[in-house]
Amino acid sequence: MAEHDDEPSGDEPAPRAESVAEPQNEPSPDDAPRPAGLSAPADDARTLAEADAAPGSPAEDALNADRATAQAERDARAGSGALLVAAGIFASRVIGLVRDRAVAYYFGSGAFADVYRLALRAPNFLQNLLGEGTLSASFIPIYSRMLEEGRDEDAGRFAGAIFGLLAAVAFAAAILGVVLAEPFVALIASGFLGDAEKVQAGTLVVDRFDLAVRVVRLTFPMTAFLVLSAWCLGVLNSHRRFLLSYFAPVAWNVALLAALFAGAYLYLDDPFGVGDLAAVPPDALSQLLVAVFIGGIAGGVLQFAVQLPTVLKLMAGFRPRLSLRVEGVREAITAFVPVVLGRGAYQLSGYLDFWLSTFVAAGALGAIGYAQTLYLLPISLFGMSVAASELPELSRISRSELDAFLVRVTGSVRQIFYLIVPTVVGYLGFGVLVVGAFYETGQFARDDTWQVALVLAAYSLGMVATTAGRLLQNAFYALNDTKTPAKIAVWRVAVSAVLGAGLMFALDRFSVTGLLGIPATGEPLRLGAVGLALGSAVGAWVELWRLMRALRAHDPAFRLPWAAALRMAGLAGLAAIPAALAWAVVPTDALPIWAYGVGVIAVYGLSYLALGHLFDFDESDAWVGRFLRKLKR
Repeated sequence: MAEHDDEPSGDEPAPRAESVAEPQNEPSPDDAPRPAGLSAPADDARTLAEADAAPGSPAEDALNADRATAQAERDARAGSGALLVAAGIFASRVIGLVRDRAVAYYFGSGAFADVYRLALRAPNFLQNLLGEGTLSASFIPIYSRMLEEGRDEDAGRFAGAIFGLLAAVAFAAAILGVVLAEPFVALIASGFLGDAEKVQAGTLVVDRFDLAVRVVRLTFPMTAFLVLSAWCLGVLNSHRRFLLSYFAPVAWNVALLAALFAGAYLYLDDPFGVGDLAAVPPDALSQLLVAVFIGGIAGGVLQFAVQLPTVLKLMAGFRPRLSLRVEGVREAITAFVPVVLGRGAYQLSGYLDFWLSTFVAAGALGAIGYAQTLYLLPISLFGMSVAASELPELSRISRSELDAFLVRVTGSVRQIFYLIVPTVVGYLGFGVLVVGAFYETGQFARDDTWQVALVLAAYSLGMVATTAGRLLQNAFYALNDTKTPAKIAVWRVAVSAVLGAGLMFALDRFSVTGLLGIPATGEPLRLGAVGLALGSAVGAWVELWRLMRALRAHDPAFRLPWAAALRMAGLAGLAAIPAALAWAVVPTDALPIWAYGVGVIAVYGLSYLALGHLFDFDESDAWVGRFLRKLKR
């Protein structure tokens, strides 16, 4: 240590060294007041600023101001992030609805629609087990923390190692899927195995098993590229680049649509439906369905490719590699395994639903698929947009800030409820108009509309629980707890499967024609799919209940804003009145079904948003306020 000329003499005690842990000036035995500006260190201090911020000191006021500013910045980023995610999801979901409307036009809700839905679902376990849901738990929290700590090179190396591992697993699984497509389809769609005999007997127009094997061999490689696209999404979200990652699926949907119309031009005599589609030979429709999934492979490549240039620009030190030694990889795998088990439980539940639906009347699988597209639209648009934008921000909050963490979770749930609650009310009250507006065209007739509307209503009963549950899962992931959501997912699967199977076989005895008196265009469509949807809804509420109990172990005071949800339900009920009056007064045949349905739904939606703004709901500002302020500029 360097010597100083003003060193104290031997008669004078040397001053004690300054430290964060101990103030320079100690109180005298007579309790003399502490010199101005000096104070005891704050308890549990982790930084110099926190150590100096003793209760009542000017440093504490300064630190609190800094924290408030940082929190306001996080809120602004998350709010704008949610809007960007919602915008991207809205674009991809709208084009997805256009795609499904075109599919409904050519394939209706019968046997071909069953194969279409099975082909999309069959390899979907790759995307769900390795894609966004799993990366949200294992990749984004670690990568976001590295960025927050300024360790960009380490973050790039970590992302490169995860990319290499994901690519290896995804493409190995895709090759196995192509080779083993026949036994795989036989396992998940056992009810299709007897189709050859039904075709010979004239009771079915196509052998769904044979056609499913052909298209599943195309969807496996498609899904491998979608897994890599999900990795891009994880990187972009961590850098708060939300729009591109959620807009990218537009490329996939456009590719499917382009392939559908190109196939129609190649294989159909009247490709754009001027003639009678019911007279189209089944072989031509089979070729058309194969063409759709050839386009799906191109779409998967496009969805990955449109994100990659931006991802590479954002990362320093990125290099794809297969290594477990890169910092963060083992931690990610440790978090990854229980999430895969949890996601695997969801996949098992989905496959059980599909497997069971192959044993009931043809069209059940198609009806589930059409209903799920509409059911998942608000969940993705309102629930996932908030959950996805919040995860990087939640991951940046330390475990010691648990109160702030849970306050943020509660605020996010309120944001989700504000638009999910009126969606549930709308689907229950106006579901037949929603389904008719989007799907009733070509081979998709009125009885198809009612079948899908009833399935959608059943799913909607669990929509609030599903969206809130998604955010609570992300809260556990941000707390580095991936095991709890995985264990709880098993409960959801068990309840959904047992209850759904029982209700499915019970309700499959009833048909749309027998229940509502609506004439059938072919074989009467039955309601077994409604039972599966009801089981799924109950399972979602069981999962939410257990997630809430688990979060209360961290903070017994944690509650979800149910009182706010009830007020939102009342607001939705008021908004439904003018829409119901429009439905009652305007004759249904005054406009095409798509225009009529869109008109009534628009009256309902605009009424809800206007009333929310009028009654000054806090959540209205997050979704509507920013938009209105921009219009005033």
